[in-house]
Amino acid sequence: MHIIHIASELAPLAKVGGLGDVLLGLARELSWKGHDVDIIIPKYDCMDSNQVRDMSINYPDLMSFYDGGWHHNSVWSGWVENLKVYFIDVHHPKYFFNRGCIYGCVDDSDRYLYFCRAALEFMLKKQMNPDIIHLHDWQTAAIAPLYYDMYNALGLKSAQVVSTIHNMEYQGRCSPAELEKIGLKASVYLTPEKLQDPIYPETVNLLKGMVVFSDFVTTVSPTYAKEVLTSPGGFGLESILQKHQHKFKGVLNGVDYSYWNPEIDRFLPAHYSAREMPQNKKDLNTLDKKAFIKKTLRDRLDLEEQHRPLVGCVTRLVPQKGPELIKHALFRTLEKGGQFVLLGSSPIESINLEFHKLRHEFNDHPHVHIILHHNEELAHLIYAGSDMFIVPSIFEPCGLTQLIALKYGSVPVVRAVGGLFDTVFDVDNSGKDFAETNGYTFLSPDDQGVNSALDRSIDCWFEKPERWRKLMVNGMNMDHSWNVACNQYIEIYKQLKNKGK
Repeated sequence: MHIIHIASELAPLAKVGGLGDVLLGLARELSWKGHDVDIIIPKYDCMDSNQVRDMSINYPDLMSFYDGGWHHNSVWSGWVENLKVYFIDVHHPKYFFNRGCIYGCVDDSDRYLYFCRAALEFMLKKQMNPDIIHLHDWQTAAIAPLYYDMYNALGLKSAQVVSTIHNMEYQGRCSPAELEKIGLKASVYLTPEKLQDPIYPETVNLLKGMVVFSDFVTTVSPTYAKEVLTSPGGFGLESILQKHQHKFKGVLNGVDYSYWNPEIDRFLPAHYSAREMPQNKKDLNTLDKKAFIKKTLRDRLDLEEQHRPLVGCVTRLVPQKGPELIKHALFRTLEKGGQFVLLGSSPIESINLEFHKLRHEFNDHPHVHIILHHNEELAHLIYAGSDMFIVPSIFEPCGLTQLIALKYGSVPVVRAVGGLFDTVFDVDNSGKDFAETNGYTFLSPDDQGVNSALDRSIDCWFEKPERWRKLMVNGMNMDHSWNVACNQYIEIYKQLKNKGK
């Protein structure tokens, strides 16, 4: 099959959150399984072009309609990890993607509406006729109504449209006038059956339009798919999703084990695996090497080397991730005799200020280290050097951090919601056999909830080291690669392709 993914992010060159990682992992797995995969993203001035091989102009003068006129664009192409990627280079006088950022502009809806129309115009001019157009989040949502109500009539009609909602909180609300700019008549779409926002009826909801017009809609874990069908998980779109439940499914994200794997991780000072004993004289990459990485992490962060568990946290500090619960986990870890390392940053000024104060409070502390800017190498070192990993999310569509932690033998301590519920099974309370468990969970999003799981994990680390080691190995042996998720997407694609014949 020929599949075209259209998105606002692609790791490693244009990445803000998990979307970029998901797109790369899924697209690469599809390609490995023999499918023809293309990707279309904006050409951001701030993207890392060094990650693109053989980048050159593919279509020098693409005209696209916006706000009453036709505007020039050029389309570049190149290879990102053996995937063909097209970059829409916008020459509109507002410099939509020459802002030094990916998101965060007051006219984000205008920027991505422009991109949606230009992407379809490019596909039309290049006579691309894929089997599947796969959209991701509200930034590409307008492609669904544009495709069926405008570009089908122009000759672009071979594909079925699949859409993935990575986070229901972000829906792309905009004014009807913004929809008019890309040639869609607002009066036609500002209706309850189409794009009218259910909470703000004078507003267009792009994500709603994606749900209504797509042939199939997925979200990124089975439990999150259930949570968004009710309030508050649906953020106002729960009734729309209920109506379209026949074409809606949760598919659990995978992890890219070619990048996140302690056996080959290029950022680590040593490699290790779940093996307890060497397979041969040259094979020294056993689980014991994890202790050396913990020592390396402590040396780098000036933490005391004592018999203490180290709790890691790598996260965006936004309300979804439970920043107050992260703070509490830090203090509780110290009370229980542990150490705590936080690597995080926040786009929200009040949260950013709060954690800068916390960092100042724990400056030069022998058991706490806080880093408030992203460092990729340090992130890998924290996953590998931590004994346990805290993820106290208020809601979590899928979550990648707990999946990475499992692979690195850092036992997850998580709130049992969304994808966290689907992937972390409590060693004491899940009702599963011990071999099927891999961490500690809690339900209440409060201090007592955190304590109920964190206390048990730290107590086990101190008092039952053999049991703890087996729990680490359980997690490391679980397969959360993209292989399983990719097969589910292929099945969806095949069903849609057969339906479209």
